Formats: sequence, C-alpha cells, structure tokens
Amino acid sequence: MYSALSTIMLDTKKLWRDTLESIKVSVSPAIFSTWFSQTFLAKIEKQGTRFVIEVGCASPFIKTTIESRYFGMLQDSLVKSLEASCDLTFVVRQNPDKKTFEHTLDTPLFQKDDKEEINEAFLRTHIRPGFTFENFAVSSSNQMAHAAAEAVSNTPGSAYNPLFIWGGVGVGKTHLMLAIGYCLLAENPLAKILFVSGEEFTNGIVEGIRNKTTTAFRDKYRRLKALLIDDIQFIAGKDAVQEEFFHTFNALTNAGGQVIMTSDKPPSDISKLEERLKSRFEAGLIVDIAPPDFELRCAITQIKSKERGIELPMDLVQVIAANIDAARPIEGFLVKLASQARLRKTEISEDLVNSLIGKGAESIALKIRAKPLDVISAVAKHFSVGKKYLLGESRVRPIARPRQILMYLLRRELGLPLTEVGRLVGGRDHTTVMHAVEKITHLASEDVQIREDLLGIKNSL
Repeated sequence: MYSALSTIMLDTKKLWRDTLESIKVSVSPAIFSTWFSQTFLAKIEKQGTRFVIEVGCASPFIKTTIESRYFGMLQDSLVKSLEASCDLTFVVRQNPDKKTFEHTLDTPLFQKDDKEEINEAFLRTHIRPGFTFENFAVSSSNQMAHAAAEAVSNTPGSAYNPLFIWGGVGVGKTHLMLAIGYCLLAENPLAKILFVSGEEFTNGIVEGIRNKTTTAFRDKYRRLKALLIDDIQFIAGKDAVQEEFFHTFNALTNAGGQVIMTSDKPPSDISKLEERLKSRFEAGLIVDIAPPDFELRCAITQIKSKERGIELPMDLVQVIAANIDAARPIEGFLVKLASQARLRKTEISEDLVNSLIGKGAESIALKIRAKPLDVISAVAKHFSVGKKYLLGESRVRPIARPRQILMYLLRRELGLPLTEVGRLVGGRDHTTVMHAVEKITHLASEDVQIREDLLGIKNSL
C-alpha cells in the first residue's frame, strides 16, 4: 500500500503504527509492552526496488532482543505494509517524539519552570526520581512484572488493583513501584500519592495511638489516589496495624484509588498475615520477579555504569555480570571500580576489573553450604552428565571439563584437602586435582561461560 509512494511522501508514523498493530496480534501483551512499545521508525530510504529501514530502540537490551528474536516477524510486517522488500538495521536512540523526563532535580521534570514545585512533589510523596521505567532493564525474569507496572501507571485504579509484586532482595521490586509513582507525578505533580515502607506505616499507627492522632493518620492515607507500600510483610503479626490497613485498603479501593505492594514472598506464604488481607491481596494481580539471568545482569551493568559516567566495553560488562549475581552488588562494584580507577589515576581495564572481582570474591560469590555429594549431584545435573561418567575414566571434553569444575568447587568452595577431593572424584591423585583447580581458575578469568556455569551451580546449591 505504501510502495507506490516516494520516500518523502511516506507517512512514517502511520507506517510504524500499522506495523506495530500487526505485531500486536502475534505476540502477548507483556511481550509487546516490554519490547515493541519502546521502538520507533528512525529512518527509511528507498534504494531501487527495496526499502532500507532503521528502527530506533530505547536501550541496547531492547535492540539486541528484537534483533535476535523478532527480526523476521518485524521484517514480514513491514514487507506486507510496504508491498516491497526491505532491509532492517537497529540503532539505540531515544524517540524524539516521545515525552521524556530527566532523572535529576536540576532541570524541570514535568514541563514546568518552578523547581520548587517539583522538589515539593518528590518530598511530599517520597518518590525518588532516579527510578523510572526507562532505566529498568527487562528480560524474561521480570517482563510480566514490568508490563503489569506499566499498565497500572497508564490506568491507575482499574488495570490491576491491587498490584502485588514479590521476589528476593535486589531484583527490582521497589524500582518498579517507584517508576509507577514517577509516571503518576509526571502526569500530575499535585497527585495525591504516597510511597512508604511497611515499617513507616506501622510506626505511623503506633504514633497515632500514642498521641491520639489516629484521625489525622486516617485522613492522610484514606484520601490518597495511590498508595505504594514497600515490604508489606512487615505488618504481619501486628493486629492493630493489620486492622488499620484493612480499613485503609477498603477505603482506597472503594474510592477508585490504586494500591501497590511489594514483599519478599507471595501473600499465601506470609505467616501471621490475616486471612481477610490475604484474600484482598489475591483479588488483584500477584506477580513475581525471579533473580536476574546473565543477559539481564549485563543490561543492568550497562545501565548502572552509564548512570555513573563509566564507559565499559561489552567484554568487561560480561565479566562483571558473570561474577556478580544481583543488581545491588553490581552497583556497589561499579562504585568501587570507579573509586579505584580515580585513586590509581588509571583507565578502567580488564586487569583492574579482574583484580577487584578477585579481592571481593568472598563478598560477591555465593557461599556454598553443602555436602560433597550434593556438589557432585549439582554438577552432574547442571551438565546433564551421569554421575558414573562424571566420576569415571572418560577424558572426552564434555565429561572432562565438568569433572574439573567439580574438583575446583570441592577444593575452593568446600575447602577439602586435595587427597580427599581426589578420592571423591574417582580415586584420582592430588596432582590431577591441582591441575584441575589451576585450569578452572585460569578459565574463570577469561571465559564467560565457565563463570556462568560456576554461578549456576552455586545458585542451585
């Protein structure tokens, strides 16, 4: 339908809208929201009978994912719309037509000139401006939570109410919650929203009872348009607090207000949480965030390093992501890396990264608290190798390398004597064990896959 038109006359915005509409019916809402909603048509040229199209992506992770997983689908949709062959390239670039907000207080955030109003909005609501959807890395481990949070930010009070996000420490629960609050403030700086922790909510009730100001406390919470509570599990076992939260929850939701909560476990697993609260939490959407996989840790490393003005090539990004298994330790490592580079007055290099990873191994790596037989089982399962072959005589590469990793873990992580490791791994002598430990130690400093294998086995233990 577009092929007869010249490049100049092409309505690129309509072309991209039509293309995305075609994609939308082929993928799940979560996938569309996560990957395609942040893309745009950056450039289109006609070369002979073909079109050359440049697709803009909001982040390197989105670019890599679409390029590797959805290239064919996107190309087919464009060919259908243009009725002509096309070649695609992908670039990391912000959409110039998209309204964006800076993450600092030094510039006007909500298209206003009054910085005091902006500062007051953040102080009043306790929302921290550095946590947005734009700097939240998305992968399969958190894409459902991300999509749900974006849906709530677009239609608060109706999309998912309440929204309950749970997961381990440092997986991004609070980041997503704050990103919702950020979007609501972007829409209206005077919005009645509040971000508090479960502990703050509890302390507020205790103070209200002590000072006979419970009426003021109720007015503060029950007139909100959105209540964001971090670590809601803190109120479990506190009867007066749960009673007050129960009525606050009902008052808010009945008035069309949005409730968002985070926890380290799902409602059904929070001990001493009243059944009536569990039933209300479960009436909305409960979504979990799994620990970040290797690709997501790479994206997190890139985002955090960019925020701190650190230029890291991809090979160093992968080294860091392979050795550190969560967002907060990654951020802490980058702070340490930047500090060491400044102190030594040197550039950030592979040697510097490896030296800091080595020094911080005890604090970064997971400590294994397992028996030798557990480690043997974990290695066999990770590599899909039978224990008989793992402990046997075969020297083929698919067996020998897992065996060396097993000896490395038994020696380095469990601290077993060389002779004991040899006895456990098929009766080998101590020199064989020493060679295996040295080999894996060397490979772990160079080979991302080896580091990922070691981390995967540790996680399983």
